[in-house]
Amino acid sequence: MIDLKDYGIEMWEDDTILSFRRTLLAWYDQEKRDLPWRRTKDPYAIWVSEIMLQQTQVRTVIPYYKRFLDWFPTIESLANAPEGKLLKAWEGLGYYSRVRNMQAAAQDIMTRFGGQFPANHKDILSLKGIGPYTSGAIASIAFGLPEPAVDGNVMRVMARLFEINYDIGDPKNRKIFQAVMEKLIDPDRPGDFNQALMDLGTDIESAKNPRPHESPIRFFCAAYLNGTYDKYPIKLPKKKPKPLDLTAFVIRNADGEFLLEKNTEERLLGGFWSFPILEMPDQQTDKKADFEEGYHIHPTWSTATFTPVKHTFSHQKWTVTLIEGTVASPQLTKGKELRWVKKDALSDYPMATPQKKLLENYLTSKKTQ
Repeated sequence: MIDLKDYGIEMWEDDTILSFRRTLLAWYDQEKRDLPWRRTKDPYAIWVSEIMLQQTQVRTVIPYYKRFLDWFPTIESLANAPEGKLLKAWEGLGYYSRVRNMQAAAQDIMTRFGGQFPANHKDILSLKGIGPYTSGAIASIAFGLPEPAVDGNVMRVMARLFEINYDIGDPKNRKIFQAVMEKLIDPDRPGDFNQALMDLGTDIESAKNPRPHESPIRFFCAAYLNGTYDKYPIKLPKKKPKPLDLTAFVIRNADGEFLLEKNTEERLLGGFWSFPILEMPDQQTDKKADFEEGYHIHPTWSTATFTPVKHTFSHQKWTVTLIEGTVASPQLTKGKELRWVKKDALSDYPMATPQKKLLENYLTSKKTQ
């Protein structure tokens, strides 16, 4: 347990903490959002929602959440899910390691806990892909344990509440906000307390265009009372994603089928299908020759040009150029997972967002050429 005074944070007296809890929870009882995962105490369903909500907006998550639980209604069904169906269920959400980690954790639950989601914080935290925030959310919401769920939204609210002069984007500072929340969390309604702060942080106290005058806790908030609201939270700029130039090869055979390649597990977007893609750091590289050498396929190359497709990940910014070609023979090289796929069957293959953009770009361009 850290001493918050060492970080310049003076915690409230007990009566102020009690008043804060009552004020926040009274607001939550009146204003809380009606969300599907709030209608259950099932730890599995809550776990699914919390993983999906990482870096994804609520309105996007809701249909994915419902479909995922329809396809995989139990921990056992998730543990035994085939890879293609698993990735198809997550298609479009991004950060695909999340769903792979969920399956690994589900398999662990089947092995170590007899298929029952663990009911104590230490065991929840031991599962793959579950960190301090997610474990706190599940423990408090599903099991009523007084465990804080500290994410960016909560840290933003805490930073303003106590004028905390530490960067919320620096992982080593998380322990400060965790310690503050351990003092504040309501032991009788920990799940509601955590969710109230989540709701507050995503709306009234959002990062962009906050509405401090509407905040139910404004009279507890040092930044509001001291006129320093615009200074908090402290968050230094992130490192910009690395730019990468790539080339996607749209190859069709005499039957009009598209050539798709399954990304290997070691690559970004492993397990998903896409047009063959090669990184081209040197603009002078003969891209067509590199493709022919690597895939042992010798297309007749088209002179058509296409607008490059751009896609930004957290760490990479892709600019993808499309090159089109046709082949007479459907024979494919060994050593790569390649497949000829009819246009009508493309939707059967799990595809990440960049590939969907490439396909849409290509098909739209062909209509206008």
